[in-house]
Amino acid sequence: MKTKIFFPIFCVAVSSLAVEPPHPGFRAVDIDTKIEIGYGVTVADVDGDGKPDILLADKKQFVWYKNPTWEKFVLAENLTKEDNVCIAAADIDGDGKCEIAVGAAWNPGDTVNSGAVFYLVPPKDRTQKWEAVALHHEPTVHRMRWVKNWQNEYELVVAPLHGRGNKNGQGDGVKILAYKKPADPKQDRTTRALNDALHMTHNLDPVQWDDDAAQELLIASREGVFVLNWDPDASALKLAQLSGTESGGAGEVRLGKLPGGKRFFATVEPMHGTNLVVYTEPEHYDGKQLWARHVLDPSLVDGHALACRDVLGMGSDQIVVGWRAMNKPGVKVGIKLFTPLDKEGKDWRQTLIDDNAMACEDLTVADLNGDGKLDIVAAGRATKNVKIYFNETSK
Repeated sequence: MKTKIFFPIFCVAVSSLAVEPPHPGFRAVDIDTKIEIGYGVTVADVDGDGKPDILLADKKQFVWYKNPTWEKFVLAENLTKEDNVCIAAADIDGDGKCEIAVGAAWNPGDTVNSGAVFYLVPPKDRTQKWEAVALHHEPTVHRMRWVKNWQNEYELVVAPLHGRGNKNGQGDGVKILAYKKPADPKQDRTTRALNDALHMTHNLDPVQWDDDAAQELLIASREGVFVLNWDPDASALKLAQLSGTESGGAGEVRLGKLPGGKRFFATVEPMHGTNLVVYTEPEHYDGKQLWARHVLDPSLVDGHALACRDVLGMGSDQIVVGWRAMNKPGVKVGIKLFTPLDKEGKDWRQTLIDDNAMACEDLTVADLNGDGKLDIVAAGRATKNVKIYFNETSK
């Protein structure tokens, strides 16, 4: 493993908060420098030892890294002739060990026959290979998450990139499916369509949007950002638009909270785009208005990874964004942290976390060493690495 101490580069702004946000400090550790692409990264307890492990969807393998040694184990490999593309892991039954689903057969140019979804059945020894059970799927499977429904049960939600038969993002809408877990994990799942109105749905974020127990979905699409929320009858979902198409829609989306409690969501616009954008909730929001738009950074090159979490321990959220500059040799890549400096989300401090050592395909945030601070985990396409940025911010 390679370790590097980061002395972040700041873009100075004056805070109007009563307490100045701490200056972030991270210790970067490469835990793998030989991945092929690193399509998706997530964190969950794989083996039930109480420690969060790192899981990765790579080009041909799905793997996990055991905390704290980060020894690498293969979950499954070569499930389809095309690339893998996504992974979802969460403890959905409360036994202390995560359930895992994966997506493969990635070919966005084939909107008829591409795509694959598998549920992975664990062996007794979870360091060995898992059994892959093929499930029903739509073409161009792209992102998946475990989401708690109105019955307080987890379902697997899968969002393709394109609708069936689409050409150039035109045609039928993307069919977002929910998969209900059967009693026998080796059986196929019952599926239901959550929505089919949008196009180029590049990412989604399960969120606690209102005061019920169920999770709702923020969806980034060519048409903008939408929230998919439960109707009063509980079994149905309704779609509400939150942002427009000023930048050609959105590719990434995450929900956050400003100092003082006001909600915001962050996006990368357009898909694989240049703009990091923050949207703040309107006063007296009734579910119909578009949210106020502020461009934080127009300089991303192929922005492809996003998180909104309280990395600095402020009681409110910051934005972590990564970009990959795919097929642009010589263009710098990296990760930045944006910290709100007021309660309205108008002033932000920019911090460079990784300077050209992470061509960020995906990232996530979790406390990996139990110190109460959220660390950053990222996977790099051109840089061929999985890296932990251990949070050593002083309070």
